[in-house]
Amino acid sequence: MGLVAWIVVGAIAGFLASHLMRAREGLLMTIGLGIVGAIVGGFVATTVLKLGSVNGINIESIVIATLGAIAVVYVVHLATGSRGLLSRR
Repeated sequence: MGLVAWIVVGAIAGFLASHLMRAREGLLMTIGLGIVGAIVGGFVATTVLKLGSVNGINIESIVIATLGAIAVVYVVHLATGSRGLLSRR
């Protein structure tokens, strides 16, 4: 997948994950976490679960990348000690 596709899928996945997890990240952090989430989600989906892959801008890639980004956002917030990530507002 090309660099532009990684950025687009990462931005979409990061945006969705940030909203689903109620995280408040900046734009660059959201895109970065989304790209890392796409890598993590793609690795888990292809090697562990033998499901699909993140190989372009399509629904399957966005779903896999978003699930990976949710996991990455959760781990980052656990590591940094951010409060209120999953709390109701």
